[in-house]
Amino acid sequence: MSTDVNTTPETRRGTAGTARRRLTYPVVLLLLAGGLVLFSLIRVLTGANDLTSSNQFSSALSAAVPIGLAGLGGLWAERAGVVNIGLEGMMMLGTFAAGWAGWQYGPWAAVLAGVVGGALGGLLHALATVTFGVDHIVSGVAINILALGLVRYLAKIWFGADGSEAAKAGGNDKQSPPMDDMPTFTVPGLSDGLHTIEKHHWFVVSDLAGILRAAVHEVSWVTLLTVVLFVGSFFVLWRSSFGLRLRSCGENPTAAESLGVNVYRYKYAALAVSGALAGLGGAFLAIGVHIYQEQQTGGRGYIGLATMIFGNWRPGGVAMGAGLFGFMDALRVVGGGATVHGLLLLAAVLLLALAAWKVRAGLRSGRVQAAVSVVIAALLVIWYALTETVALEFVEMTPYVTTLLVLSLAAQRLRPPRAVGKSYRKGEGV
Repeated sequence: MSTDVNTTPETRRGTAGTARRRLTYPVVLLLLAGGLVLFSLIRVLTGANDLTSSNQFSSALSAAVPIGLAGLGGLWAERAGVVNIGLEGMMMLGTFAAGWAGWQYGPWAAVLAGVVGGALGGLLHALATVTFGVDHIVSGVAINILALGLVRYLAKIWFGADGSEAAKAGGNDKQSPPMDDMPTFTVPGLSDGLHTIEKHHWFVVSDLAGILRAAVHEVSWVTLLTVVLFVGSFFVLWRSSFGLRLRSCGENPTAAESLGVNVYRYKYAALAVSGALAGLGGAFLAIGVHIYQEQQTGGRGYIGLATMIFGNWRPGGVAMGAGLFGFMDALRVVGGGATVHGLLLLAAVLLLALAAWKVRAGLRSGRVQAAVSVVIAALLVIWYALTETVALEFVEMTPYVTTLLVLSLAAQRLRPPRAVGKSYRKGEGV
């Protein structure tokens, strides 16, 4: 039997290990079921009933939408080879445009305006990076600064001008006049039935009911649109010729050009979509509170980039990352210190599971990480045992601490597009 001389036994073992570690749908379902049981067990032990309540998951879903849209926007850009640090600025443009259109024409006009505002920011980033070859990071940071100054200036002259219609309607130089409510989606009967089961606090059953109710009770139509956009992005980018060409621009633009792909056109298209998605995320924020407010994005564009990296530049991974960060962000609103206190035990259990997995892998570096994980888990258990709640300051930090921890754990398994962030000039492949 012949063997490739360039393939070592270690390489073959690594390839086989990768194949064995690939997640299948039954494995994913088993992991979800195990996570549900673990959450239910922690809820029972700690008495933190808000941990799996429908209010917690409804808030988590609302918090996850803008983060997920920003992450999906970053995915579109980086799959085409362009780093989009300007997502935060594009979200700002989306929030402002939504506030401007929403108070005059209603929430659906706010959605459209937010998409247009973000897309304009994406096209500006494309003009700088693709046409003029500006460094991607420099361009993105410049867009964030420019967007912040622009929305402040426009808010002052459009919303806060003395005697203007906007000022009479309640606007000022830091916020827009209020807009109408956007209708929500509720499944009649099912929502009430799940709420009845949830209130009994049965082990696993009530927890599952609380999670499911969040998906059928007063759900924003923009949330449903976001689900469609995630599914659609997967099929467009991985199941169409357009997506194949776009991704080739992020892997090897020179080879793509040699095969007849107009690399500039695909990069422009990807950045327009990227900005539009970020702008939609910004519009969701404005619609949720019925007004545009200064600093409304609150760094969600940057967290969106973190979800994209955590998700390994795949829509499903971005969705899971957004859900995680949305859940942690919602703790500040719903659960507070008591629920975060209960999560200390959950974090300890997860760290012990991580340690066991690292030891089982048998690598020297894995044993060091396992030891660190065990020490941190022990400290978390001690923290839980000696306290009854968590300080509000730490609760506010929770989403950002989670961002750092998740990225540090996921860093070893990431594989970004090969040509992302690299400058490309037309004609290099000729």
